Amino acid sequence: MEEEQELLSRIVADVEEARDSNSSSQTPSPPLSSATLLDLQSILDAGDVDLLDQFFSRLSSKSLSPASLLPPLTSAMDSGPIYISLLSSQAYLSLLLCPNSPVFTLFNPMSFLSLLRSLRRALKSPPPAVQGEDPSSSSGRAGGSQGLKRKKGRGGRNNRGKNVCNADDEDGGGGGESQVTNAKLFYSVLENLGSVLDLIHLSRFPDSLKSLVQTVVEIPVLASETLGNSSGSSNGLENLCSRILNRVLKPEHGEEGETAAELLKSLTPLILAAKSHARSFALAFVKNLVTGLARRSEGVNKACVNLPRYLVRKAPDKAEPRGLAVDAIVDIVKVMELNDQIVFVEYVVKMSEGKANLRILAVDLMLNLLLLLKDPFGLRTNGESEGSWGFKCLEALIQRCSDSSALTRARGLSNLAQLVGILSSDDRNHAVLRQAMGFGEDNVNKGESRIDDMLRRRCMDEKANVRRAALLLVSKLTAIFAGNLDGIVLKTMGMACSDPLVSIRKAAISALSQAFRTYSDEIVITEWLHSVPRLIADNETSIQEECENLFLELVLDRVSKAGSDPRLHNASSLSHSKSHKMGVERKMELLFPDGFLFILKTIYDGEVTPWVKKICSSLGKKKRLKPVIASSLQNIIRTSESNWQSHLMPIEKWTAPPGAWLLLSEVSAHLSEAVDWKFLHHHWQLLDKFGATNEFDPEEDLTRDEGSIHSDSVAWAGDRVFLLQTISNVSLELPPDPAADLAHNLLKRIQDFNMHSTEVNAHVKALKTICKRKAADPAEAETLVGKWVQQVLSKACKILEQYMDENSKATNENSFFTPPKSGIRKSKRAAAASRLLAETVNAVQTIGSLVLVCPSADMNDVIPLLYTIITSGNSDPKLRKLPGPPVPVKETAPSLYIQAWLTMGKICLADGKLAKNYIPLFVQELEKSDLAPLRNNLVVTMADFCVHYTALVDCYIPKITKCLRDPCELVRRQTFILLSRLLQRDYVKWRGVLFQRFLLALVDDSEKIRQLADFLFGNILKVKAPLLAYNSFVEAVFVLNDCNAHTGSKNTRTEDRQFSIRGNDESSRSKRMHIYVSLLKQMAPERLLATFAKLCSEILAAASDGMLKLEDVTGQAVLQDAFQVLACKEIRIQPARGSAADAGEAGEEEGGGGDGNGLSAKGRAITQAIRKSLIQNTIPIFIELKRLLESKNSPLIGSLMECLRVLLKDYKNEIDEILIADKQLQKELAYDMQRYEAAKAKSAAASEAAGPSGYGGGGGVGFLSPKDKRVASAMADKAAEVTARSVLREVNRGVLSPPLSAMNKPKLKTATAAGTVGKSGGSGLPSARPAEVLESVRRRQTFMSDDES
Repeated sequence: MEEEQELLSRIVADVEEARDSNSSSQTPSPPLSSATLLDLQSILDAGDVDLLDQFFSRLSSKSLSPASLLPPLTSAMDSGPIYISLLSSQAYLSLLLCPNSPVFTLFNPMSFLSLLRSLRRALKSPPPAVQGEDPSSSSGRAGGSQGLKRKKGRGGRNNRGKNVCNADDEDGGGGGESQVTNAKLFYSVLENLGSVLDLIHLSRFPDSLKSLVQTVVEIPVLASETLGNSSGSSNGLENLCSRILNRVLKPEHGEEGETAAELLKSLTPLILAAKSHARSFALAFVKNLVTGLARRSEGVNKACVNLPRYLVRKAPDKAEPRGLAVDAIVDIVKVMELNDQIVFVEYVVKMSEGKANLRILAVDLMLNLLLLLKDPFGLRTNGESEGSWGFKCLEALIQRCSDSSALTRARGLSNLAQLVGILSSDDRNHAVLRQAMGFGEDNVNKGESRIDDMLRRRCMDEKANVRRAALLLVSKLTAIFAGNLDGIVLKTMGMACSDPLVSIRKAAISALSQAFRTYSDEIVITEWLHSVPRLIADNETSIQEECENLFLELVLDRVSKAGSDPRLHNASSLSHSKSHKMGVERKMELLFPDGFLFILKTIYDGEVTPWVKKICSSLGKKKRLKPVIASSLQNIIRTSESNWQSHLMPIEKWTAPPGAWLLLSEVSAHLSEAVDWKFLHHHWQLLDKFGATNEFDPEEDLTRDEGSIHSDSVAWAGDRVFLLQTISNVSLELPPDPAADLAHNLLKRIQDFNMHSTEVNAHVKALKTICKRKAADPAEAETLVGKWVQQVLSKACKILEQYMDENSKATNENSFFTPPKSGIRKSKRAAAASRLLAETVNAVQTIGSLVLVCPSADMNDVIPLLYTIITSGNSDPKLRKLPGPPVPVKETAPSLYIQAWLTMGKICLADGKLAKNYIPLFVQELEKSDLAPLRNNLVVTMADFCVHYTALVDCYIPKITKCLRDPCELVRRQTFILLSRLLQRDYVKWRGVLFQRFLLALVDDSEKIRQLADFLFGNILKVKAPLLAYNSFVEAVFVLNDCNAHTGSKNTRTEDRQFSIRGNDESSRSKRMHIYVSLLKQMAPERLLATFAKLCSEILAAASDGMLKLEDVTGQAVLQDAFQVLACKEIRIQPARGSAADAGEAGEEEGGGGDGNGLSAKGRAITQAIRKSLIQNTIPIFIELKRLLESKNSPLIGSLMECLRVLLKDYKNEIDEILIADKQLQKELAYDMQRYEAAKAKSAAASEAAGPSGYGGGGGVGFLSPKDKRVASAMADKAAEVTARSVLREVNRGVLSPPLSAMNKPKLKTATAAGTVGKSGGSGLPSARPAEVLESVRRRQTFMSDDES
């Protein structure tokens, strides 16, 4: 008892001392010491009612009310160290909770706020949680009842200062034991705070309620920042906070709806924060609130329903935080009632038509809502999907795929692709997806035009991420297309396989391959085989590997399955009658379904074959070809033959499925053991027996139509070629005797010179291969090959000499015998001459093949004969003296003439000395020949010469480039392709006229050539020579207009004129503009500014100085083109304006982070500074040029004014400083702009009043009445004034964006002095523009028009 009385005495004395010091010094009450607070806490924790009554009685005896405890306690909470602050907070709450406590006397809003501040301070200097124990579970309050057991004098008056000073040691900076004590004390304060809320009604103290909510919400955030994410401490703390917030929502603390709204508003930053315990706490609390109290309270439910909308408004713009916001919103909506969910979905659908940041958020929300909410299409309830909320959401998502913002389009497409991929796994959703995308039976036309048109546009979008997402969507949609694949969409995917970006090419390959896996339509097969296999030559290794894998999966694996099908072995069991009725082709389609035969046929296409060969070679080198592929191809050929014979069809008309022999010839090089020699021998005898009877006419072969390329004779010849290649590949496996017989047979066929042109090379190569592989050593092989090569050459020379003699005799006879011979005799001679010509052509072609397989062969006897043929009919007098036919072979036998040039080219490739003498002859023939096939062959030959003899051919490159304007499309395309390859391999350099001549391919009449040119300039040159377009742009303007002002010469060469696009007609201007735009698209932003400057300095300034003659038509065209280029959107760099969503769009598309944003801002500042300097130097040139054109009454004034109008709008900030400093110039520009707009408006009004037929509307009078003229003129003047003001309004006001001088620095007086002085009429500070420029502008008299009065 004595200890308790002494304890009470010390506490009352300390309180009395605090009151006296506060009243005497009129300063805040000093805080209670830690000892006093511990003593007070021990009394309050004891729970002894009598002791508490004695305590309050002693306070009364000292004239101290219970409220007198508040000032020292509040002071301790505010200013004391953390430990003392928490002790004071604990004591204050214990006072409120003690029995018979005067709650209304002790509760003070200021003290309550101090308590909340102490909690925040405690977390900002964190105490760690108790290791191995949840601090919240500890019931011990700091000090506990141990204060009653302290020795006397511990809390004495003399020790108060010491305890306060030493409290720092008990703070967070002390030892671990003190920090654990602080943690327990903090949790105890929170527990008591929750208990106090049951006693105090905060409805009378709204500020205290608001502060309490904010503090409790802050506690998990501060705890996660300071205590870390340890689950034990965080969970205990979050549980305490949840209890407090739940008690706050009781009706005694205010209207539930308002309190809930304030609480949810405070929780919003936690919900939108990064992943942490605090965010999990906030979401868990909200979901419990929605499923609990919100179901019982209408006000709380209203607040919870409005929370997702509030979160939408507060959602950040950047991608990752926006994704977290979407997840949080959907988590909350998931636990709502169905009606509330539908209301929110309707809100999201409307939001998808709002601002840019809301639209992209809506796109993300719609995806998650459709995937995470139950039964979005109402399939489990009413079964009607069209009116469901999910259907509306899906339609809105499809609409966002065509959004004006590229980021929203890309996000919409990728989300739709993800949605389709997930929903299509359930067959019940197929009908809904097809209906929403327009594939239903009722709205096929409407739907196809909707989704197909959208896919076409998006696959060709200017933004890479949009194209990538569109291709991903197409690949996902293949599951629900059901054969309705749009041909244009497929073509677009095929074009995307050549996109400059690797990611786009990969996406296109994936989408097209998915369509190929799903459908066997011919259009799909054709597009895949024409687009994907060619990527084996791609620069990206991963794409090459993907191409190989896909070809192995989609083509070769199908070959293996088709050739191994058991039905092939049972195909002969069908009765002949049934087989005959079924038909050959129909039976083959049944045996090989799913478009397999069409796959083989498309592989045989000349545009696909080279890539298939390269893929098979690469797969063979990597040991990825399986023997079953070769076995299957042999089974397919056997089945085709047996099926043909079963229909009693003549075997000489049978050909294997197109592409089968081709594929077998390629895989057999790596699978020689899998090919059966008996199979090859049988088909060689078959093809050789019946193929030899198919004679051909060389002249007919020369003029054969491209459509008839697959005739029977050509098909047989092609099969023999691939069969020979297959035999060559497996020749090492052949037995000796069959190999010798085959070699003898091949040599005989070669010496007969009666093969088809496609077979000659194959026979020669096959014979050489067999000789090399069957010889004992390489020396023997070379001797053997050389022996039969010379034998064939000797016989070929005899046939050539025979033809020359017969041709000379026939010519001489025709010249001596005037009367015509009899018809029978003439026909026999003609037939013999035709056979001899065929043998001669074949012999010449054979000579060329022999040169390739044996370059060391002796050609001394052949060269003079070939020279005689290629020079026959030459106009050179020296060549006329040479022996040869008096009538040119070019006229009598063009096929022989062409073949002779080709063979001579092959001989020159093997002999460098001979090539040095003959290359000028090739160039001469290339220039003057009127045979398109010969020009095509000569271009190929010159390209080969360029590789082998680069120095000799370099001077003839300009003559070769003339073929880019050849009248034959094939020659132009061949020339473009060959020169492009030489340029890429650096055999030819981009110098001289080469680049200017290549430009015309961009506007070629052939679509294929235009596509090749677009790919060359847009992909290859952009990487290989990025400065080429910039360096040659101005010169291109002069060259395309056939203007020589930049070179100083007066006359234009004829060969240069054909590479220009002269004329001011609409077609010529549009072609030139297309070329300019294509070049501008390849330039970096800084090069665009430099090009702008070069156009102004080298064209506009030249025109104003008189160097560019405006009287010349070509000079006018150059100037007009310059105006159009300066006004086009491609040369403009958009200023750094726009919303935060636009900035986020650019950052997200480029994947830039914070550092990237800083560099981007710096780059924008530099660019804007350059723009400012550029436009300030350009405007004076425009003004001077405008004066010159007006003095000459030039029609170009309209183009100049249009260009100037664009500059005034696009370079507003930069021109602003010029016009503010020079008001006279501003007035002149405004007046001239108004005059120009008035003239345009008058012309438009007059033409409108005259009517479409050119006559007036009143009484058929052809002219306007004076009154109508005045009305039209007045209306035009008013419209022009409005237009001119609208153009200059932004310049005068500067409302859109501040000028560069006002960015990131304070405005200077010099920036506004010019404008102020200009208004007052005085002379202000000197302008930044040169004085002489301003003076020259001021001296001009522009108001010289008669209309001025």
